[in-house]
Formats: sequence, structure tokens, C-alpha cells
Amino acid sequence: MLETHPFGNFVPNNATTLILGSFTGRQAVKGKSYTYEAYDWFYGTPRNQFWPMIEAVYGVALPTKKSKQDLFTKHGIAITDIIYQCERQDGNNSDSNLKNIVYNQQAILEIVASHPIQTILFTSRFVERKFRAEFKHILEGYPNIEYHVLPSPSPRYASMKKEEKIKRYHDLLPK
Repeated sequence: MLETHPFGNFVPNNATTLILGSFTGRQAVKGKSYTYEAYDWFYGTPRNQFWPMIEAVYGVALPTKKSKQDLFTKHGIAITDIIYQCERQDGNNSDSNLKNIVYNQQAILEIVASHPIQTILFTSRFVERKFRAEFKHILEGYPNIEYHVLPSPSPRYASMKKEEKIKRYHDLLPK
């Protein structure tokens, strides 16, 4: 079944940093039934480490979607995913199981074209590889943007301790 990204893009007017993920995960409920309603924004699955790491970097609690958006607005951080639509093989959240991908080309180009984006942060090597392959027009058209890969917030990425991930996030996110 083709899924369309449920969250759109979050782009404050003062955005200078753009965080790019792959495609939002789904939360399993009641056996094999899946929903986005179990959480209401990017990286909301319970095991994902993204928001706990952001909280550690900025020293704040982010219990609501609004508090997350307020923090990102304060620091000029936009967030979206590189995939607009896709199908999931085997119904799981792994990026390697995403098939029949439609990329979020137009939205990301509009973000970069209409905001003074200085830095793009990828949430994994997978996202970086796909971006470099599918978004060459942005790479070529905006040569002054810096690109960095954040450690994956997935709990599956265990080759780096959470404390090391937090340090890397701290080093790359705007203050």
C-alpha cells in the first residue's frame, strides 16, 4: 500500500538549518494494525532517540509538538523527510524496506530556494546517499550549503553510544 507522508514540512521563517530524515515510522498497535495517530510529529515512535537527544543538546524538556516546534523556531531549524510517498515491504520501519519511493523533490527545493539554508543535516547515511543520488539539482544549484550526517537516532544504530550521538548532535546543531 502506498503511504503518503503525514506530517508535511516544518519550516520557520528564520530557518538556516534543515534536518532531513527518510520517511516517518509507524507505531504498531493492536497486532498488525499500524497508525500515525499514536504520535503526532517527526521521530515520535517511542524507541527513537531523536527527541531525547535534542532535549539533551538544548537542556529542555519537549513533551509536546508545540514545544518542539517552538524550539526549532527559536534556533532556525527546519525539518522534513526526503521521501514523500512509498510502500513498506514487510510492514516495518527500516529504511531498507521502503519501496516504490516518490521523493519530496519540490518541497525541499522550495525550502532551500526560499530560506537562507546554510546547513543540511542528514539523520543517517541512508538519507545522505539517497539525497546525493536524487537531489543533485540542489547540490549543484546551492554549492554554499554545508552537508553533515548526524548519527542515526534509531535504537538499531548501536555502534555509537547515545552519549557520543548527543555530542555529535551538539557539535552540529545551531546554538
